[in-house]
Amino acid sequence: MNSTAIKVSHLTKIYKLYDKPVDRLKESLHPLKKQYHKEFYALDNINFEIKKGETVGIIGKNGAGKSTLLKIITGVLTPTNGSVHVHGRIASLLELGAGFNPEYTGVENIYFQGSLMGYTREEVAQKVDEIIAFADIGDFVYQPVKMYSSGMYARLAFAVAINVDPDILIVDEALSVGDFAFQFKCFQKFQAFQKAGKTILFVSHSTQQIIQYCNKAMLIHSGNLIKYSDDVKQTTYDYEVLIRKHDGFNIEELKEVEKTQVQNIELDFDITPNKEVNEHRFGTHEAIFAKVTLSHDEKATSTDAVLTAGKKVYLRFYILAKREFPSIVMGTSIKNRDGITIWGDNTIDTPITLTQGLNKISMEFDLNIVAGEYFIDCGMADISFTPRVELDQRWPFDKINIVTSHRTIQGFAYAPTDIILESIAK
Repeated sequence: MNSTAIKVSHLTKIYKLYDKPVDRLKESLHPLKKQYHKEFYALDNINFEIKKGETVGIIGKNGAGKSTLLKIITGVLTPTNGSVHVHGRIASLLELGAGFNPEYTGVENIYFQGSLMGYTREEVAQKVDEIIAFADIGDFVYQPVKMYSSGMYARLAFAVAINVDPDILIVDEALSVGDFAFQFKCFQKFQAFQKAGKTILFVSHSTQQIIQYCNKAMLIHSGNLIKYSDDVKQTTYDYEVLIRKHDGFNIEELKEVEKTQVQNIELDFDITPNKEVNEHRFGTHEAIFAKVTLSHDEKATSTDAVLTAGKKVYLRFYILAKREFPSIVMGTSIKNRDGITIWGDNTIDTPITLTQGLNKISMEFDLNIVAGEYFIDCGMADISFTPRVELDQRWPFDKINIVTSHRTIQGFAYAPTDIILESIAK
């Protein structure tokens, strides 16, 4: 019996890029077959095999080639070179609602989507009530989908894909649709698929979701398969290291990062904002945050790529001052994607004196924040005068990623409970 669900061999996808639209015509008509295009490798010689029953998380920066890979596996795109062999029926959520006819009602689109997946009308009919109940969009299911909100559109698309009992489920950044209750229902269905031995390919930028739900992880960068491993946590660590790199990233650097740690701190009065997080930076810059690190290692000189909820962390501020400051106040905060402050502290009760040159200030605390991606701000001001003078405000200066091996906890605070079951005799 074949245990392979998906096998990809020497898969390459090349796009032709033209500087001007007319260059395409000039190339097609040139008598000497002159090329006017540049080749872009969306995927470059990708090889891997996925066994039946495995849940594989695919991670990588935007534009890495993840969606292209999934579209080739599902047959939406054809490869330039190489082959893909799929054993089993696929249901995919690549672009929610792709294939819906806006003039059809929700029910009609259920049948329509089912036919596109290769199901007979009779097979879909057996599932239609379950799909309608899962989508939970009320009587709108009998209205044309062109009337739907984006949320209703996504809910119906997800309900169709996940309730047709496929052998292989492919999900591209689609498990965050709808409200909290619907997301919870989606993840319950996701876990039911795992228990039933289904094969799942799951693309997400959430490293916590990859760690929590996947038993293998695949890291793709610039069309290259960098890593495919059952060490999911280490692969997500490599991903976080990678996204902190600049455009000149070298794949081989990834291996070296795991072996070495930068010890030298190069500091100067560079006040360039961090474009990766769209930083807003302002102040007189007579004193600046030259470097800020957050790590579980007390002696670390760089920020950990992945932080663990509930563990102690050390926050280090390396401050350069052009002169002595007798009294400054400094503060920092961690905010979620919605801009809500999850944690923050400052030195207002104990003003700090800065000497000219390099100063190092440390904070340590327990990182009791639930898993997720967060932004971290910092700022300092001279309070020797009234009004105070802003020296360097960095909003935000970096992104951090917090994970946990514990079950998913809701809310903001990471405070896992001890669950005790007692049997009380009647």
